[in-house]
Amino acid sequence: MKEKKMKFKFLTLLSVVLIVSCTDLEIEGTDSVIVNQTGEFTGVNPSSAINQIIGNLTNQIGDQANLYALNEVTSDELLVPTRGTDWSDNGQWRVLHQHNWGSLNQFVLTTWNNLNSNVFSATTAIDPLSGATDAELAQAKFLRAFNMWWVMDMYGQVPFRDPKDPLDQDPSVLTRTEALDFVITDLTEALPDLPLVQNITPDDPPNIDIASRAAGNYLLAKVLLNKHIYNGTGVPDPADMTAVINAVDAIAADGHALQAGYFDIFRPDADTETVMFVNANTGNRIWNGLHYNQTATSNPGGGWNGWSTLAEFYDLFEGDPNTNVPGSGQEERRGFVPTDGSNQGIGFGFLLGQQFDGSGNPLSDRPGNPLIFTRDFAGIVGNDENKGIRTIKYHPDFQDSHEIVFRYADAHLMKAEALFRSGNTGDALTLINELRTIRNATPFTDLAEQDILDERGRELYKEFWRRNDLIRFGKFADTWGLKSSTDEFRALFPIPATALISNPNLTQNPGY
Repeated sequence: MKEKKMKFKFLTLLSVVLIVSCTDLEIEGTDSVIVNQTGEFTGVNPSSAINQIIGNLTNQIGDQANLYALNEVTSDELLVPTRGTDWSDNGQWRVLHQHNWGSLNQFVLTTWNNLNSNVFSATTAIDPLSGATDAELAQAKFLRAFNMWWVMDMYGQVPFRDPKDPLDQDPSVLTRTEALDFVITDLTEALPDLPLVQNITPDDPPNIDIASRAAGNYLLAKVLLNKHIYNGTGVPDPADMTAVINAVDAIAADGHALQAGYFDIFRPDADTETVMFVNANTGNRIWNGLHYNQTATSNPGGGWNGWSTLAEFYDLFEGDPNTNVPGSGQEERRGFVPTDGSNQGIGFGFLLGQQFDGSGNPLSDRPGNPLIFTRDFAGIVGNDENKGIRTIKYHPDFQDSHEIVFRYADAHLMKAEALFRSGNTGDALTLINELRTIRNATPFTDLAEQDILDERGRELYKEFWRRNDLIRFGKFADTWGLKSSTDEFRALFPIPATALISNPNLTQNPGY
């Protein structure tokens, strides 16, 4: 695929660089925020600021910790069990799955700092003193909305600093409702000037690693679908559901559509599914769960033998629950374990049972036992090398710097959910069956709310959305394998302790 290469250009420090405490919206020397000798903000190069935010996001989205871990390892979809001493890491992975994190958690702090820094950088590009063009303003407002939305979604309040504010002034704090309105306004203002992406074919691939109009509509739909959670009403507004449907229809009108060949979507090729991607290497998504003895040309050193899924999540998919070799009656999205050495011996989707090398020979673990991935664990600790079903969506055959952020199938399911929540179960069922048919899964005969949540899990596993979905469907506080906590307050993460100290306008979220 043709890719737009982001060039990071930083302004020469002709004057003093504004530096703010990390929990008061951290600004580093490379952030190109320029002030004069009196401390007065004089604007930034908006193109450089935008490219820098995209570069930051590329690293942050590609990371296996922080933003990704907080939204996936806290769910029933992924866990990182301790195997001997491997992946112990002072319990930082275990507390996420068990819902036992606190305000000193490093992932909570780093994610908070990253997202708020991105918000501030976008605000400097948007400021009139920076003289951004309409196209640059649209990109900056989309990026600010994207980052502010994550802060609002995960922490429930958003510190906000105007770059012209005095250096010794604490940032103000937007409530969740205020931040919600702010994000919607940014997206609404950005949409008319975001670029249109069409002609999505392998012969004429678009550049979609920048925010397109479809990406703006996708994010708007995501925000509005969750609006009743953010504003505390608990009941979706029919007008918001209509707006979700309209936004998804606009994405389809721009040329996006469902595409057959589920795992082909994650190749770095043009397709109708991808709405937005970043140039992040997909190695973390591939190797963190594969065993040490599972190797490929791109990584002869083997996997890292950590990340796994629960048997109960695996059981959401059609097929024999005890095997996932070809012909096990499984739907396409559950993938398969090759037994003939194809794909370098590494399967797709969910890896269960005996694993094989690139010649079709059974693999062994390090002590010499058959490498058989089991359904169950000894516990969150005390596991051997073989415990747990592994998951893989990106594959060593096409490991590349191309990670999908927004995908049309998600938008398709958002429209189905909005129809369902509007009382139109028939059309919602039709849409979900359209997706299930193209994924070689048996169509539903009727539709309940749990079916929609389960379908989102089957389609979107490992794509950042499980925590958000579980909260919207009222399931995040449920118990599941190796997690007994039922704390409702954990739908929000704590405000980091250092942020509370540095900014008295912040207040700790309930329960922490």
